[in-house]
Amino acid sequence: MAGSEAPDKITPLRPKRPCPECGKPSARAFYPFCSRRCKDIDLNRWLSGAYAIPGPPIEEDEDGRSSE
Repeated sequence: MAGSEAPDKITPLRPKRPCPECGKPSARAFYPFCSRRCKDIDLNRWLSGAYAIPGPPIEEDEDGRSSE
């Protein structure tokens, strides 16, 4: 009986984590979010520039102009 293992012994591929927006349990369809609403809120923040990844500092000349 190789296929009769109990379902509680199956290890999930991803650990359960709370939604990064509201803290509710995440849903499989919207992982790592709990709903389409929270997923869309996060997407809007990326598209509007609220989230930003800093780049290298811009070097300036002595007169204050950038070297680019």
